[in-house]
Amino acid sequence: MTNNLTSKFQIPKTEAEWKVITNGFNDKWNFPNSLRERGGKHVSIKKPPHTGSYYYNYKNFFSIVLMAVVNSNYEFIMADASTNGRISDRGILGNTTFGKALVDKLLQIPEPGTLPNSEKKPPFVLVGDDAFALTEHFMKPYGQTGLTAEQQIFNYRLSRARRVAENAFGILVSRFGVLQLPTVLSPQKAQTIVLTCCYLHNYLLRNQAHTYISRGSVDTEDFQSGNIIDGRWRTSGQSTLLQTSHSRNSPASSKAVRDSYCDFFFLIMKARFHGNINLHNKSKK
Repeated sequence: MTNNLTSKFQIPKTEAEWKVITNGFNDKWNFPNSLRERGGKHVSIKKPPHTGSYYYNYKNFFSIVLMAVVNSNYEFIMADASTNGRISDRGILGNTTFGKALVDKLLQIPEPGTLPNSEKKPPFVLVGDDAFALTEHFMKPYGQTGLTAEQQIFNYRLSRARRVAENAFGILVSRFGVLQLPTVLSPQKAQTIVLTCCYLHNYLLRNQAHTYISRGSVDTEDFQSGNIIDGRWRTSGQSTLLQTSHSRNSPASSKAVRDSYCDFFFLIMKARFHGNINLHNKSKK
């Protein structure tokens, strides 16, 4: 089922519009060629009658899934809440209109672009966490063991960028109390409520951001120490993000794209510190 509210979100329609989002991620989060960030969250519902385990998720409650794509300003440029919680988290994006258009190359995504001050020319990508599979257009972290210096730097850069979606979901749930408790409405009505909250979230960000996002409500970075200071929403206990994917069968082409970004970030860090970086365990796994 597709809700009419899905069309209310402003998915870029041209390469120029995609590049505006890319520039935003590069300027604010130092991740070039990033089209936007994607993420998801289980929204709790009361078990609908006669549905068995259709909406029963891996966290042992009934849910629909909010899948969204977020720009650098925490705005949802795509939101979909039509998927039942039982579907594997890795497969949720493919159930959305956006996901199908991405696979079918219908989104007018720009051709691979040269990274700043570099000859590398990888594809434009989405960034996110371990809930999704690594693909040519989606970057996820390297595994957490046996990392090289380069891979650690890549994971740090990716972690900074992907906090945008995490904070967008955190703001949304903390500001709209209806999303904090299971709804007793039908999944179709619950979907309408979720998408309406996302739409109002965007409206308030654009028109009342100074009151909608209060000081300390989102993650911030101490630029002197490099430490991330968690936003208040992270202590609310309201986050039910998607399940980590343990798939290791990513195509070689997808791994090569990630390695390109990895090498690029390492060279930037090396230049910044005039080559004085600990290169322990430099060979790539």
